[in-house]
Amino acid sequence: MPVVVTGSIATDHLMTFPGKFTEQFVEGQMENVSLSFLVDDLVQHRGGAGANMAYGLGLLGLAPVLVGAVGSDFADYDAWLTRHGVDTASVHWSEFKHTARFVCTTDAVNNQIASFYSGAMSEASCIELAPVAGRVGGPDLVVVGPNDPTAMVRHTQECRYRGYPFAADPSQQLAWADGEMIRDLVDGADLLFTNEYEAALLLQKTGWSDTEVLDRVGTWVTTRASDGVLVRQSGAEPIEVIAVPETKPVEPTGGGDALRAGFIAGRVWGLSLERATQLGSAVATEAVEVIGTQEYELRREPFLERFATAFGTDAADEIAAHLPG
Repeated sequence: MPVVVTGSIATDHLMTFPGKFTEQFVEGQMENVSLSFLVDDLVQHRGGAGANMAYGLGLLGLAPVLVGAVGSDFADYDAWLTRHGVDTASVHWSEFKHTARFVCTTDAVNNQIASFYSGAMSEASCIELAPVAGRVGGPDLVVVGPNDPTAMVRHTQECRYRGYPFAADPSQQLAWADGEMIRDLVDGADLLFTNEYEAALLLQKTGWSDTEVLDRVGTWVTTRASDGVLVRQSGAEPIEVIAVPETKPVEPTGGGDALRAGFIAGRVWGLSLERATQLGSAVATEAVEVIGTQEYELRREPFLERFATAFGTDAADEIAAHLPG
């Protein structure tokens, strides 16, 4: 059965600031911030959380179905995703708006300041999942990733109504969403993805405790940057998995999306929670060692060798049985 990935589809404009953002802030003047950063470079890449996750799943051979809204400027991006194993036939093309834009500046210690223009993404709320399922078959999982807020709510509610298993990945949208909306996005999810900051924000805005969240979701996956990944289920011992060590300079944008792709692929393959999390960690490291969220590759033998170094030969052998050539 297919994995359906809903979420943003965007182009990324990524810049690097050689200093630290925090050194530019003036104490006592934070209510009147007016800053400009001279950056070293500018690169443009394909991005958007939904497309990033679908790209990773495509590399892992799952032929994911991407669901989102784009503009008339999407043709080249469409061809790229299709070449990398993504089914884009359910993507909605806007007649009037451009594909969304993500503009992000990263400083010398990997702090980031970003802006997002939604563009055609605002039309994602027009998309219904039932016709998608009618075309490709009932989904094994629907990922409700960061997207137009109305679309996220609609997709979540439709999953509940039609009985589609779903993963809640509210991500950046937690920053402005209120507690009622967050509770609606999370309740009943088979999977919940957050980073540490997002986990704290979720608890603060919903008023739930960790235990109450775990009572409402199947599995809660929390990424912790260099500290690895924490996986929790109600009534079970937490699982902690290390971050696979990097060997090259790190660009963190897209690492979380890659981790989600690896984790979901592992679970679809029938791997244990621990092994699926290890796979997610390994894919994330591949992603952050290149500039751009869809520029990494998963060359089978080097990937398995690195996986064995981090998690052991037996673990690598288990992954090898599923990893495409």
